[in-house]
Amino acid sequence: MSSSYKLSFLNNYRDFGLLLLRLGAGGVISLVHGYAKLIGGPSKWEAVGGAMGQFGINFFPVFWGFMAMASEFFGGLLLMLGLLHRWAAIFLTFTMIVAATTKITAEGLPAGAYPLVMVFVFASMIFLGPGKLSFDRS
Repeated sequence: MSSSYKLSFLNNYRDFGLLLLRLGAGGVISLVHGYAKLIGGPSKWEAVGGAMGQFGINFFPVFWGFMAMASEFFGGLLLMLGLLHRWAAIFLTFTMIVAATTKITAEGLPAGAYPLVMVFVFASMIFLGPGKLSFDRS
């Protein structure tokens, strides 16, 4: 079987693929989701942080909402840069687990599909690392 059929030549571009993944996932989570929470301020953070109630954590909803905003906005920026990549991916994985659980519980699986996919994207990024085209250069 020809190696061009297997597309094995793309192995030479693994780091570019990781860069695309970081820019895409980090950019969407930061600039679409995190930024909306950032400008929403404490009232938005309290509403978002209330989601922790489904895990029996009913105290400090503003803090939990702030942490979700920080994970999404700043974590997404860090992913894009490839700086503290694995730490950002860890925080984002947990944030997306809460988001997916909240959406699926309230509205069903189709509504929770996006955050559920992002759980797997960010969890995979923990293991993959940022690649050579990053500030972490691993």
